[in-house]
Amino acid sequence: MATFNKFQQFVTDLAAGVHANALNASTDTLMCGLSNTAPSASADAVWGDITEISAGNGYTAGGDDTTNVAATSTGTISVSGTDIVVTASGGSVGAFRYVVLYNDTPSSPAKPLIGWWDYGSSITLADGESFTIAFGASIFTIS
Repeated sequence: MATFNKFQQFVTDLAAGVHANALNASTDTLMCGLSNTAPSASADAVWGDITEISAGNGYTAGGDDTTNVAATSTGTISVSGTDIVVTASGGSVGAFRYVVLYNDTPSSPAKPLIGWWDYGSSITLADGESFTIAFGASIFTIS
């Protein structure tokens, strides 16, 4: 799995309560969208700052819901989610290199960014091929 990178604005947004009362990770809708343009940790703040790949052929504009839940223990929150599978159907999907995680719940600012994974090179799915965004034990942990 690729390494998780957080957006700098995410830390500020947590402190300001942007993520529905400081990120209610069990009820906020966290989404993963695809991009082939490198995100900027310091300049990007909301989903609208990301250059998303074109929707179609099995990829939905805005990406997919992680179906996330959270567990808190001794001052640490771990957010886990269901792996997402993108399957090309009726044509190709991509190219994409980055999977971008954002919060779809807040209205202001709309769709604040959390972080992204860099897969190292561009990926294109041919018709019938699948790509799994596998989260492992957790999507991310904050302590």
